[in-house]
Amino acid sequence: MDDFGSLVERPDARLRRDSADRWQGLVRPAGGLGKAAELADWLAAVQGAVPLRPVTAPRVILFAADHGVAELDVSTRKAGTASVLARAAIDGTAPVNVIARRLGVPVDVIDMALDCDPADLPDEVTAYRVRRGSGRIDVEDALTREEAEQAFRTGMELADRHADSGTDLVVLGDLSVGGTTPAAVLIAALCGTDASVVTGRGSGIDDLAWMRKCAAIRDALRRARPVLGDQLALLGTVGGADFAAMTGFLLQAAVRKLPVVLDGVVSAACALVGQRIAFRAPDWWLAGHASGEPGQAKALDRVSLDPLLDHGIRVGGGVGALLALPLIQSAAALSAELPEEEPAAEPAEEEAEEAEEEVSAEA
Repeated sequence: MDDFGSLVERPDARLRRDSADRWQGLVRPAGGLGKAAELADWLAAVQGAVPLRPVTAPRVILFAADHGVAELDVSTRKAGTASVLARAAIDGTAPVNVIARRLGVPVDVIDMALDCDPADLPDEVTAYRVRRGSGRIDVEDALTREEAEQAFRTGMELADRHADSGTDLVVLGDLSVGGTTPAAVLIAALCGTDASVVTGRGSGIDDLAWMRKCAAIRDALRRARPVLGDQLALLGTVGGADFAAMTGFLLQAAVRKLPVVLDGVVSAACALVGQRIAFRAPDWWLAGHASGEPGQAKALDRVSLDPLLDHGIRVGGGVGALLALPLIQSAAALSAELPEEEPAAEPAEEEAEEAEEEVSAEA
């Protein structure tokens, strides 16, 4: 864990400035492209190139898991049914698949702790499973120390695989039941806030379920505070296999200079944990959208990331972040393909050129 602090570098600030200066010869008025130009400047620093390269090989990666805390009826979905969400994404019938097909982006589902028979899902989906469901974090650890480390290393391995295979941007999301509860616990613990500040409606719970969720988060917070200094222990105590894997993925992606777009509150919570491990890592990430979860807003503020979109998307599963992809790709294309203006000729140069043309005509 300690190695990440030295392994993660910052994107090239000089190239970011060069990209910003270059717009002066590309568009008028200055600053006319607004957020698109700022995104292109960030991408130039991340890619280490001006003009930057178009984003042509993005990928959606969804980590899937069930969380034992869902047994407390803190979700509108029945505990242990995240496999239904995973199956839809595998079969291509989930909202994220509809958008991904339109954009030509592949979608990967990674089973980290689904509460179902592994035979019910394809082998390539269940290959990395750590356990069947995570523990009920209000009364027990989500994972053992060994399971947390295994999940974390899985995330690292997947980041390396995609960096090596030519993926140039990852949209990172989750498929979970009960996942917003451990996300809120992690955010409250790391930000030093009360449960009520970070507890949202998740899948659309009513007031009674919200109060049950607050109580579960407060109970889990008491278990989280003694391990705040050990981020892997924190992920094992009140996180889950998907959280540990996503955190490992985010950190290794930063090491490999692979940009990542965060989706909702779960990925935001993992980003917050990742920042504690390597403070420069958030420079390699973007926040795709505002999900409306108070915990997400708190976490993104702490890691200094502003959501690209705010369209009220709350379905999770990578949808909101994927909707931001066309903006990112358009920003890259503008930088890569806009022709630079020829500098205007000085008056003296114009007169000399005219004289040369007259001499040539007389000859």
